[in-house]
Amino acid sequence: MPDTIRINDVCDFEGREIAIEGWLYNKRTSGKLHFLQVRDGSGTIQCVVFKGDVSPEVFERAADIGQESALRVVGTVRADARSPIGFEIGVGDLEVVHRTVDYPITPKAHGTAFLMDHRHLWLRSSRQHAILRVRSKIVKACRAYCDNNGFVLIDAPIFTPSSCEGSSTLFETDYFDEQAYLTQSGQLYMEAAAMAFGKVYCFGPTFRAEKSKTRRHLTEFWMIEPEVAYMDLAGDMDLAEDFICYVVQQVLETCRPTLEYLQRDLTALERVQKPFPRISYSDAHDLLKKAGCDHTWGDDFGAEDETVLGNAHDRPVIVHRYPAACKAFYMKGDPENSQQALCMDVLAPEGYGEIVGGGQREDDLEVLRRKLAEHGLDEAPFAWYLDLRRYGSVPHAGFGLGIERTVAWICGLPHVRETIPFPRLLQRLYP
Repeated sequence: MPDTIRINDVCDFEGREIAIEGWLYNKRTSGKLHFLQVRDGSGTIQCVVFKGDVSPEVFERAADIGQESALRVVGTVRADARSPIGFEIGVGDLEVVHRTVDYPITPKAHGTAFLMDHRHLWLRSSRQHAILRVRSKIVKACRAYCDNNGFVLIDAPIFTPSSCEGSSTLFETDYFDEQAYLTQSGQLYMEAAAMAFGKVYCFGPTFRAEKSKTRRHLTEFWMIEPEVAYMDLAGDMDLAEDFICYVVQQVLETCRPTLEYLQRDLTALERVQKPFPRISYSDAHDLLKKAGCDHTWGDDFGAEDETVLGNAHDRPVIVHRYPAACKAFYMKGDPENSQQALCMDVLAPEGYGEIVGGGQREDDLEVLRRKLAEHGLDEAPFAWYLDLRRYGSVPHAGFGLGIERTVAWICGLPHVRETIPFPRLLQRLYP
């Protein structure tokens, strides 16, 4: 029996008989030839069924299979300069593992709603393959950066007893005889872990019940969140800058052909080099006013504001020291200006907006208790968090990088719905 191989390994088997197991992506027929485009998840290859090389039964079998039928193909690997991968397979035998009829996603154009309803099948398309392969490399690069720079992976809980980013965007759930919430961020738990390990990160899903229909929002998304003891805001900005540069460089090194297939402008990504521009919130506000934007000092930036700020630079820009009033209770106040918080956001260029949010955390117990009260938050669920300020409190900082927005930016996608296998949106819980 011939060896069963993956399509992306065919270059090692030229001239040899092999078997591949996959699905029919597309097919065309020309007289005595059937050209089968077969995919197996690692790649797609043309399998040529010549009437003179196979039995009449196999030739008829090849003529009678529909799109996405499951196949086992036996044949000889041969070089073909016209092939995108440089090889094709001359078929000797063909087994239909499962015959598919009336596959709903045809080569014709389909609307977004239809494709989202069939997301479980849409994942099989070349474009979605490309996007999710880039996502996989982005995740790998994020984890590699942390693992190679002394961070310890600490898993944060999904069920939490309290809010982290504001009670208005919490998903509530019954937890036996108590009320619990789906996590908005692993940050508070990473602060606890940083006091134990110094440098930590978590990576996992987070949930925000935001009633938003913008192209940048999902109700369930993934974040990687580093947290470091004895780090201030300046160090946090340095870390975010270095982190993003590393991720982009790794993706360029490993995914260039995939990004080209997605028609991404690679020169824009090649400009992602240190140093990033750093501007204060007040300077950003002034820039927006000069650009004619209707922005009020003290308000957070909206999507249009972030687009203007991002487009004013040729690489990510770090905006720091936002008004304390528009930031979470845990942000440390700026000792030089009580109206400001020691926080920062990284805004991607080309209209993609915020991909990183973070800053220095409040490390003083009494100040933190006061901020909880000012935000109308009960101390009881935060008792453990306050303990971190009672026992060995130190300056510390961190950030969260949103995977889906980063994928959208690096791939050049207009909407985050294609950046995650099964997106959860305001009006979408299926499939």
